[in-house]
Order: sequence, then C-alpha cells, then structure tokens
Amino acid sequence: MSKMMKAALFDLDGVVFDTEPQYTVFWGSQCRLYHPEHPGLEQEIKGQTLVQIYEGWFSGALTSEQDTITSRLNEFESQMDYDYIPGFEHFVRTLRSLGVKTAVVTSSNRQKMASVYAKHPEFPELFDAILTSEDFSRSKPFPDCYLSAAEKFGVAPEECVVFEDSINGLKSGRAAGMKVVGLLTTNPLEAVAPLSDVQVNDFLTLNPETL
Repeated sequence: MSKMMKAALFDLDGVVFDTEPQYTVFWGSQCRLYHPEHPGLEQEIKGQTLVQIYEGWFSGALTSEQDTITSRLNEFESQMDYDYIPGFEHFVRTLRSLGVKTAVVTSSNRQKMASVYAKHPEFPELFDAILTSEDFSRSKPFPDCYLSAAEKFGVAPEECVVFEDSINGLKSGRAAGMKVVGLLTTNPLEAVAPLSDVQVNDFLTLNPETL
C-alpha cells in the first residue's frame, strides 16, 4: 500500500451497499409521477441530497408534495435490503488493521442511517467517522464533504482515497484533489473511467496493501 494513503473515504449507496438499483426503482416511480416530461431524471439526481432534489425538481407548485414523498422514501428505506458490495467488509477491516482511517461520506441523512444501523448493528465499528448530509452545506459534486472528512482526520487531500460510483460523487472526489477509485455498480466504464484513477466491479479484486 502506498505510504501516502492515510484515509479511505467511502460513499454509501453503490459503494458500501448494493442499493442503487433499489433507489432507481423508487425515484423512477416518483419522477414518472411528477415529471413524466423528463424521462431518466432518476439517473441525473444520483448523489444529490434530498434537499437538493427537492430544490431542483420538487419546489414551486410541487412543494406541497415533499412531505408525502419523504414519507414514502422513509418507508421505502426502512424496508430496503442493505447488502454489502462483495468483498467490502473484509476490505475495510483490513484497511483499519493497517492503520488507515476510514469514513463514510454520504449524501444520505441521519434518518436513513438509522435504517442502516437497524439492519447492520456492526456498521459503526467499521468506520472512524460517518459524515451525512447534515454535516456539510454543499453536497456532491462539490468537494466540501470529502474535504471535511480529510480535515476531521487531520490529513491532506492527497493522502486520501475516495471510493465512489455516481458521477456527482466521482466529480466530488476529483474536485477535492484526492485519488479516486470508481465502482462500476451504477454507471458504465466509459462514464466512470475519465473521473477516476482505478475502476473496479467490487472489492474482491482490490488489495489494500498494494492499492
């Protein structure tokens, strides 16, 4: 493992958990209901916070629908399957044994994380820090969230490696001046490659000691 790597920063959905297909189903249903004129909108909003999604697409005449959508989302998330991306648990535990700081840096909110903890009580012990949408004002593709994680650990951006799958997330890691590993769980190789240094399908082929 490179001596420069002091912190590993992980997005949540599509990186730690194989949840992106489930979110595509949920937001696809909402986008078709409220924005039938904009097919594929659920792909464009990946990596955004709920606040950003509402401000961008469910404001104005649709503001009154936000509470309804939030209730639907909370119920959906409480029933979701939170299956780890293959190899993730072993990978992150190995990093920690090597002295690398680990963090989740997600656009998800704390209520969503409560659903995660209910399904995976061991989850908090895998990370030195968990940053959610409440911890930064500007979400991905801005670099704020990843820079906040680096500052929290007292390490330089160039000493961090970001693990991302969404286009907004990949752009965020790049904008933060960090090395980026692109997971091919959500977008095709041709979309991920220009925004990342390494591309992988999962964590089974990644060696923490040589990364």
